[in-house]
Amino acid sequence: MIVDLKHFIEQERAIWEELDKSLTRIEDQARLQLTLEEVQRLHYLYERTGAGLIKISTFAAEPNLVRSLESLLTRAYAELQSGPPGTDEFSLRRWLFRIFPQTFRKHFQKFLLAVLLTVFGALFGGAAVTFDPDAKAAIAPFPHLLQNPAERVKEEERKPNATLATSRSRFSATLITNNTKVSILALALGITWGIGTTILLFYNGVILGAVITDYVRAGQSVFLMGWLLPHGVVEIPAILIAGQAGLLLGQALIGWNSKENLQERLRSVTGSLCTLISGAALLLIWAGLVEAFFSQYHEPILPYQFKIIFGLLELLALIAFLSRGNKNLPSPPHQIAPPKTAPHQTSP
Repeated sequence: MIVDLKHFIEQERAIWEELDKSLTRIEDQARLQLTLEEVQRLHYLYERTGAGLIKISTFAAEPNLVRSLESLLTRAYAELQSGPPGTDEFSLRRWLFRIFPQTFRKHFQKFLLAVLLTVFGALFGGAAVTFDPDAKAAIAPFPHLLQNPAERVKEEERKPNATLATSRSRFSATLITNNTKVSILALALGITWGIGTTILLFYNGVILGAVITDYVRAGQSVFLMGWLLPHGVVEIPAILIAGQAGLLLGQALIGWNSKENLQERLRSVTGSLCTLISGAALLLIWAGLVEAFFSQYHEPILPYQFKIIFGLLELLALIAFLSRGNKNLPSPPHQIAPPKTAPHQTSP
């Protein structure tokens, strides 16, 4: 039994931090090849942390620490049980269902900041259209958004776009290309210490807020949801993830409270940046296909209720994917005592 819990935690904290740092390095570099000594060290850290968890679990005073160590051991167990990279197909599956969601959650605070910047922009855009209707001409990026919403809805429902039936593939390719350019720009502008990314996210929010407010004030909320939800619930989060990457790059350049030099900071986030922007690009491919082949068809061709339900299901699936990815792995066997003797079992 541990007599001094506080002393034990302080003594073992270096082990936990080393394990977390090693796992982060492995997760950020999908094709990283560990040496035998590194694998042995990782296994030792895993067993040492598991033994510490058993001791701490006997105390009810540290529930947050227990949950943190359980999460750490789950990650370590996954790495120790996974084999070396095999075929490209296996690597892609591992990246999509494991590395991408993990990277997203690891930098979730940057995603929340991107959401807040977009929301502030939406509030500004909505207020601008409400108090100054002429502002719509300066905000709206596409000509069809300048129309009166009620007139546009009547036109869309009365006479579907005949050219869309023969140009859907080209239209979807255009959407995917344009949205991907915006995403890459959101990341690239992170080189301005995040200022450019901040402005871009705010501006996108201004456009979104102005459009939503314009259609809601015109009494076209159902049309708006049926039009935007099917592709917007994927497209908007994808842009936000790209903004998340840009803000992460900006933080690495600034280096708040970091003891690493600029080169080390950039090297540490390179894997995350590539993962986030690649994941955003994949989401935008889906969003472009949905917008061209589904969102542009309105009543009486497709009921708005059906389109709204489809969009909500997409949103739930995306939330589940990003929040639960790789969490269904088997629990690690925590009750493993550390090996008694081994040359690598020295405290750091």
